[in-house]
Amino acid sequence: MKRTTLFIEEELEEEIKRIARIKGKKTSEVVREALRDYVKRHTGKKTLSFIGMGKSGREDLSESHEEELWER
Repeated sequence: MKRTTLFIEEELEEEIKRIARIKGKKTSEVVREALRDYVKRHTGKKTLSFIGMGKSGREDLSESHEEELWER
């Protein structure tokens, strides 16, 4: 793990400390968790929200999807 310095507003620091107290965590843990969440939201591939929502009732659809699409 690498040590770094951040300059933040006093109000933000107080909110972070408050959250840490409520969660029973160290301030540094709360900051690392927030940074991890931020990076996760802003990197990587976007997934489509509707993927996997429905069920066809068929177990072979992943193998025969092309044939099914061309038949219709």
